[in-house]
Amino acid sequence: MDKFFKISERGSTIKTEIMAGLTTFFAMAYIVLVNPNQVAGEGSNGWLAGAVPDMAGELGTVWNAVFIASILVAIVGTLLMAFLADMPFAQACGMGLNSFFCTIFVAGAAFAGVSVIRGYQAGLVIVLISGLVFLILSVTGLRKYIAVAMPECLKKSIPAGIGLFIALIGLKNATLIQDNPYTFVQFFDFHGVITSAGSTKEAIAQIAPPIVAFVGFIIIAILAKLNVKGNIIIGILASTVLYYVMMLQAPNFDFSSIGQSFKDFGSVGFLGVFQGQAWKDAFSAEYIGGVFSAIMLVVSFCLVDMFDTIGTLYGAASQANMLDEKGDPMKLDECMMCDSIGTVSGAILGTSTCTTFVESASGIAAGGRTGLTSLVTAICFAVCLFLSPVANIIPSCATAPALIFVGVLMAKNFAKVDMEDMRSAVPAFVTFLMMPLTYSISNGIGLGAITYVLITLFTGKYKKQDIVVTIIALLFIVKFVSVTM
Repeated sequence: MDKFFKISERGSTIKTEIMAGLTTFFAMAYIVLVNPNQVAGEGSNGWLAGAVPDMAGELGTVWNAVFIASILVAIVGTLLMAFLADMPFAQACGMGLNSFFCTIFVAGAAFAGVSVIRGYQAGLVIVLISGLVFLILSVTGLRKYIAVAMPECLKKSIPAGIGLFIALIGLKNATLIQDNPYTFVQFFDFHGVITSAGSTKEAIAQIAPPIVAFVGFIIIAILAKLNVKGNIIIGILASTVLYYVMMLQAPNFDFSSIGQSFKDFGSVGFLGVFQGQAWKDAFSAEYIGGVFSAIMLVVSFCLVDMFDTIGTLYGAASQANMLDEKGDPMKLDECMMCDSIGTVSGAILGTSTCTTFVESASGIAAGGRTGLTSLVTAICFAVCLFLSPVANIIPSCATAPALIFVGVLMAKNFAKVDMEDMRSAVPAFVTFLMMPLTYSISNGIGLGAITYVLITLFTGKYKKQDIVVTIIALLFIVKFVSVTM
């Protein structure tokens, strides 16, 4: 095993890789339940069923199908990273893309009064086409060429931006930051909860998550300062225990719906993308809006997935010190190929776009350096296939400390940006800032690319090698104008 995964060669150990794999899994296990909720509008009892009651049954069927598909695609994609790329990255259905999938295909069908299942399967066709485009770009090497051709200032700011984005996800998941109609965001309102809660139990239920997350974050920081191995996984487990102690409850296990989930997966999810009706619907005005809309949707999925993946790979590889002499991730070709196959697999299995998960950085921060980390993560997802409630016993506020801490580790990359040269400093800052503020890695990269091209063009510094980033910028402009995402 050591020789196969090159564990010693990369300065790691089997124990460290296993701990890192568990850390990555716990950090991203939320996707098991969140993805079907996002794609199917929370299922038969969710917000979409409340808005369109007649569609509740079909929404429940789609939820079950996506639930199984989400786990399977995470297993397939992460195993590819383990054996094809031998890198410590995990894959799963991308956040943001799943919400977009719901808005366009599932909710769109529900509000139009047509079949939700047919809308869902039409969406899978769009995902499949975008995945095949990825695959062609990866096989021909164009995808790697696009990544390598990115300006140095963007490459250096992407890891830092992702760190800030990851920290924001953690803070939001733990409700340490909340919406505010006047200031956009605010710190958790302890005073408001204490004064308005109807009972002590209700107050504790709201106060526990932010307290648990903050305490967990401090635990990880202290253990890291003391050079304690496994500090992140220890922090997650300690936070989980603290959560249940504060809530005065035990974890809940409900296995009753697993059988129906497999049945619905087989009937509407698995291979649903190959039904002739799905392809007709994918280019029809009734379900998608016509051929032009379908093309723009494919372009949008391609852009978001491509640059989410590129950003994640650069960020995670930088955190792991796994960049080559040119500052590009090791085995970039193989990672791109894994991501492409993962997206195609997701469409075939019945779920939205699969992509390299940004939470992989948490496992890397725990010491993961090889494909063994990914293998352990994939095994954990396989267990979830039959024991899904086990994944749900770790509350999101317990994994939030890991994400916030990873943000600390990755923010240091911004120090590598040349802040004296505005052609470097401004695009880097835009990329760094807009990732969390737009809640999208790809949007941050796109806006950074647009800024770089404009400054380069109007300062007379434009060169032949800037053509690729110019094309990227133009594609993002088309995307921003044509699609709300």
